[in-house]
Amino acid sequence: MKNPMFKTQVTLLLWSGLLMGCSSGPSSLPEVKPQAQLSIQNADPSVIRVGSTYHSVESDGKLIFVRSASSVAGLASATRQQVWSNPNNIPEIWAPEIIKDGTTHYIYFAGGAGANHRMYFIQSQNPTSGYSAATQMALPGNQWAIDGVPFKYNNQWWFVWSGWERTFAAGEQQEQTLYLARMTNPTTVTGNRFVISQPRESWERVDGWHPSWVNEGPQPIMDPSGQLHIVYSANGSWDVNYCLADLRLRAGGDPSYVWDWYKSNGCLFSSNAPMMAGWDPTLYAKGVGHHSFVLLNGDINTSPPAGSSFPLAYHGVPKNSFPSNFWAGRFWYSGSFMWWGNTTYTRGSASNTGWSLKFFE
Repeated sequence: MKNPMFKTQVTLLLWSGLLMGCSSGPSSLPEVKPQAQLSIQNADPSVIRVGSTYHSVESDGKLIFVRSASSVAGLASATRQQVWSNPNNIPEIWAPEIIKDGTTHYIYFAGGAGANHRMYFIQSQNPTSGYSAATQMALPGNQWAIDGVPFKYNNQWWFVWSGWERTFAAGEQQEQTLYLARMTNPTTVTGNRFVISQPRESWERVDGWHPSWVNEGPQPIMDPSGQLHIVYSANGSWDVNYCLADLRLRAGGDPSYVWDWYKSNGCLFSSNAPMMAGWDPTLYAKGVGHHSFVLLNGDINTSPPAGSSFPLAYHGVPKNSFPSNFWAGRFWYSGSFMWWGNTTYTRGSASNTGWSLKFFE
């Protein structure tokens, strides 16, 4: 679950890499210099490119702000412009996401207290001003919902979010599920919600008993073969085991059918080596997760090809920092990712081989 006080922000850096298209898994990699912690102390970065300008969106827990710069590295020093004042005093504004479709910029965010979190959107023709009043999204099930973002895949709009199957009683073990629903446009969800992932693997429950086991922060992207991926955060954002994992839709699969999705065999980006699918753990940050791929207009149809590495933003806490409030100790970090081919994900006796991702600090 999210911080009821803050949400955070970050900027990014492009690191040149090598094509990793035919590997069966981790192997020796070129040395990557650690990226500096960005000066934005917040969580849940969302960054897109519009033309030659980069825009990021963030919340202080009540208001929403946008930064603009000519590079992702420049976002940290860019002026933070308030774009929404929360006139109805919706409590706990979390994890805003920005995209652009046509001439319209949309910002999606979760708002509400406790079990009443729901998804909202605002929209404007200008990324830094003129946003509409907030409208609550009519998500199927009308349950607790956070971290939602729309995307278009094979000419069909979809909305993916983290939510509850039902309202949980106080003290009851909760579970954050990833859901998918069809949309007729970037703001209108239609039909049923479909489960695509639940935190049932041992490496998604390493925090032990807590009010919630977590799948959240879903970010869609398309691989070089045109297959859909949802990269998400697992475990609690309140501790060091927060990490990134991957869902890959099989070639020709139906996004609404849970068994057409294959989950990575462990975390792909984490500070906890035993949770990982063979990759090296992070060296400079812990509790890494809730990331942003920096895509043109936030559109997955502009996802990068195989080859060099590409910008990534994520939040984390410095490895040598031990804040009494872990949430309040989070910063945005810059990093990069690249496609890693010929990787098999298994589910019982079933398996699927295709592209995965390699993340770099």
